[in-house]
Amino acid sequence: MAEKYINPHTDFGFKRLFGSEFNKELLISFLNAMFHGEQNVQAVTSLNSEQLGDRVDARRAIFDVYCENDKGEKFIVEMQNVYQEFFKDRTIYYSTFPIREQAQRGGDWDFHLNPVYTIGLLNFNFADGLENAKRWHHEVKLMEVDTHEVFYDKLTYIYVEIPKFDKKETELVTMYDKWMYVLKNLSNLMHRPAALQERVFTRLFEQAEISKFDKQELKLYEDSVNAYRDIVNAIRTAEKKKFAEGRAEGRAEGEKETKERRLDCRKRKLRTSNKVQSTQGRSSSDRRATRRPPFRWLPISV
Repeated sequence: MAEKYINPHTDFGFKRLFGSEFNKELLISFLNAMFHGEQNVQAVTSLNSEQLGDRVDARRAIFDVYCENDKGEKFIVEMQNVYQEFFKDRTIYYSTFPIREQAQRGGDWDFHLNPVYTIGLLNFNFADGLENAKRWHHEVKLMEVDTHEVFYDKLTYIYVEIPKFDKKETELVTMYDKWMYVLKNLSNLMHRPAALQERVFTRLFEQAEISKFDKQELKLYEDSVNAYRDIVNAIRTAEKKKFAEGRAEGRAEGEKETKERRLDCRKRKLRTSNKVQSTQGRSSSDRRATRRPPFRWLPISV
């Protein structure tokens, strides 16, 4: 492999950096950076990432990262590489699992719930509802429509459009900027950037260096990279096919419009020619009808 550091968009890469007990420090730093100081996560506990439904035949959910902080708040973190038509629905569905598992069986449960955060790190531009948004970070809560005030602050959905993040190394200011730079560019880097000198990034680059993997880790990563590349190639192929179909449809539509314009032009010329001939015919008839009779000498009686 030509890369020096792992690709965090791969399943292996993302879970190694953010989903392992050994690297909790990275996840804590990333969460605190994402919430701009509104969260002060000191510790996280990994939870079972495979969630089962209430029934045997119910659909299950498997999260990339599922954890809770020291206050009992739940965090689902997903790396999503492919756009899905109902991705918003999927994130809503995912959030029901940490809500439901808080239900206390028996006793006098008063329905108190701890906050739930569902975070989608998107390796594409979110076309459904956010295509006009210039920002790459979108925070969604339940809102009262008339007042535009937050109605319920314990259920939060965060969507991060990684491709829209375009800051250069010299433009990185906040820790969130730096984490976003890592998420987008890590596999393309050949050395640790000067802007990323915080201790947490020392840990990150140590864990991300492929040359330090053992044989089993390297095999797992290579399989994950191949799966990721299959996804990327499938997307590009679909885009090329869609582009080619669009061009063919455009050419057909253009040819049709050209034929219609030519036909309209012929019809206009024909109508104009008929009008001219009709006008000329009427003019000749009018001239014959208004022509004076020839002059004749009449006899005069004296």
